[in-house]
Amino acid sequence: MTAATPTSPLPTRQIWMLAIRPRTLPAALSPVIVGLAFALQAGEGSLLIALVTVSVSLLLQIAANLANDLSDFSRGADVHRLGPPRVTQLGLVSPGAMRKAIGMVLAAAILLGLLLVAHGGWPIALAGVASLLAALAYTGGPFPLAYHGLGEAAVALFFGGVGVLGTVYLQLGEIPAGAWAAAAGVAALAAMILVVNNLRDLATDAAAGKRTLAVRLGERGTVIEYRLLLAVAFGMPILMTIVDRLHIGWLAVWLIAPRAWSLSRRVATTRGPALNPVLGATAKLGLWYAIALAGGIILERWL
Repeated sequence: MTAATPTSPLPTRQIWMLAIRPRTLPAALSPVIVGLAFALQAGEGSLLIALVTVSVSLLLQIAANLANDLSDFSRGADVHRLGPPRVTQLGLVSPGAMRKAIGMVLAAAILLGLLLVAHGGWPIALAGVASLLAALAYTGGPFPLAYHGLGEAAVALFFGGVGVLGTVYLQLGEIPAGAWAAAAGVAALAAMILVVNNLRDLATDAAAGKRTLAVRLGERGTVIEYRLLLAVAFGMPILMTIVDRLHIGWLAVWLIAPRAWSLSRRVATTRGPALNPVLGATAKLGLWYAIALAGGIILERWL
């Protein structure tokens, strides 16, 4: 695959900002915010470990974005893309330079991750290795997850389960039952970001042989998927409150329900590049959800 020749070269910093995709980074912050809330609720934890956890999570997200840029270029999936530009496809960054950047980001994540492993032991080492492999296998390797309809599952697992539960374990040395429910809500919001991305690219992905879940489900099925994930995210706090009234603070997430409903309607009626703002808004929704949920969790300390 040959990269296109750019007609208007951009400053180096702007090129790498395009590659990093800052609008996707809230997905890396949300699980850590929620996980740290359990430590604050318990009155325990380490600020240093919290800062390192945030850094590693962001680095893994950036590495995944860079690897996605390179892998989709290599497979020809970005030739007719409808989303924000990809720097390798545009010829703004050579494949060799992109591989070097991926290596540097992963090296930084591994070095910082060793501090977490020293603190949390083998469960964190296992989670770290799995996260690294997932970042590279999302669109790369012999079985790219995104090309086989497993993208949403991978995002939900690592930006929900591993992100929330790993952060909690690092802070408390154990995982309270409520953390599993919180992880489910965060996972649903993280997966919704990818649902919008894949709905936007449905036609071009199908043409490139990228069998995402959206390609398999079709437009109507993908909209239903988005709404089901919303139901999981906003239903989980209700369920937790029914099970134990101690969790009533979790209902704070319903303060952003009108925003969620608005996005649901836009997903149902918008197609193509017009979904790009919806994608960014969905990422922000996930961050606001995490902040609201974290506040509710911390509030349990005084209920």
